[in-house]
Amino acid sequence: MVDNNFLKANNAKHLWHPMAHPADSLTNYPKIITKAEGVYITDIDGHQLLDAIGGLWNVNLGFSCDEIKQAIAEQLDKLPYYSIFRGTSNEAVIELSYQLKEFFAPDGLSRSFFTSGGSDGVEIALRLARQYHKIRGDAGKVKFLSLKKGYHGTHMGGAAVNGNSHFRMQYEPMLPGCFHIAGPYLYRNPFGATDAKQLAELSVQALKDEIQFQGAETIAAMIMEPILGAGGVIPAHPRFMPMVSKICKEHNILLIADEVITAFGRAGAWSGSRLFGVQPDMMVTAKAITNGYFPFGAVMIADHLAEIFEQDKTGKATISSGYTYSGHPVGAAASLASLRVMQEKQIYKNAKIRGEQLYQGLLSLAKKYPLIGDVRGGYGLMCALELVSDQEKKTPIDKAILAKIHEAIYQAGVMVRISGANIILSPPLIVTKEDIEKILDALEIGLQSQ
Repeated sequence: MVDNNFLKANNAKHLWHPMAHPADSLTNYPKIITKAEGVYITDIDGHQLLDAIGGLWNVNLGFSCDEIKQAIAEQLDKLPYYSIFRGTSNEAVIELSYQLKEFFAPDGLSRSFFTSGGSDGVEIALRLARQYHKIRGDAGKVKFLSLKKGYHGTHMGGAAVNGNSHFRMQYEPMLPGCFHIAGPYLYRNPFGATDAKQLAELSVQALKDEIQFQGAETIAAMIMEPILGAGGVIPAHPRFMPMVSKICKEHNILLIADEVITAFGRAGAWSGSRLFGVQPDMMVTAKAITNGYFPFGAVMIADHLAEIFEQDKTGKATISSGYTYSGHPVGAAASLASLRVMQEKQIYKNAKIRGEQLYQGLLSLAKKYPLIGDVRGGYGLMCALELVSDQEKKTPIDKAILAKIHEAIYQAGVMVRISGANIILSPPLIVTKEDIEKILDALEIGLQSQ
């Protein structure tokens, strides 16, 4: 067994961390997390923290969900792996597809295509969108639309529809035919809008203009998050997604809801699409589907798409996409257990209540600390603070200052996520009133440190 000093010394010497500069990891040692229980994690030095990140938006049921752990162990004993490529299947994945059909029935989704995670799911959804139009004889519908500040993973297709240049610049040229619409980012938007409803209408007008410019006959799909997550927790006016859906239907453009974050309760509803009264053509899910305990995801597909594929007689509907771990039996078993526990606990209800407590607490902090330029939230347990050095100019806070604030929050016993100038908060959906108070207290200590 290696000792702590070895782990600290070697962490970044032979390991490149995602979303980080290799040199930065060598000079700024990452926190080494060694164990977790409930909503708490413990680092290598024995420092215990409330995990206000929820793993990475995904540990909705916390770190001690024995039902999922037991399901994984039992499945490993029974069937640790087998492919579901053409000709074979497994019990767990068949049962899961049925349970997901029941769960997503209000969203109009009844078929599952299983993946290894969110980025994989986005790739599959984009491919299926193009294939759908080809089956129907609309082979020219190949382009994709998405929102600026939207996040859709890091595969080449997902990076191409990503609305944040940070995930694109070093990997260009991207997939051609991807175009971005100004999103519902009220704090910073190109229209100068100061009202959410007005901004939604202006963004929708920009969408209409882009469709007219590109030609609806060339556009396969629009992909969007109901609430933009990794881009900084950016909620739109409640009418925004329904308006986008209506426009897509009018032009035979598929709507792909990227709900890798928002599915399974995080936004205070079982799905973000359901929250806003939209039935998408496809929905990408992952993260909380196994509570983060196993890499797994599912692209959910609407009935009318399924019929086009299943009734095809030409062979064009053969799905030539998939992954070694698509429909992994252990992942399916974990998902079944996670789905059962989430529904038993009705965790979206607690997400709504505790999310409102967190959001109101952040608004109160904003009145006291000029460093807080914007507070975003209001939909379940996904909130963000955008920090600035100048309120009037909205100048993003210096990274060195933000790092000090982050460390002060950490020392106060809470783990938060830094993204750009944002402090992002996405704790497990089982947090208590006292947990939220602890998060708010730690944030205040961090803000007071400057």
